[in-house]
Amino acid sequence: MKSLIFFLQVNVEQKLKEAPDNQYQIGVLIGSFIPFIVLAGIAYALYYRAKKKEKKLK
Repeated sequence: MKSLIFFLQVNVEQKLKEAPDNQYQIGVLIGSFIPFIVLAGIAYALYYRAKKKEKKLK
């Protein structure tokens, strides 16, 4: 797990300073948010499945 966290750490500020143009900057920002969006989606799906199973058991 520790290696996964290290893998996800990216110095966004440095990449933005070295960006060749604005389109690259937008891509870096979007790319830095994608892992969080995916994790939030997975968490919501697991929560929804758990709530659905809970209702079936009642």
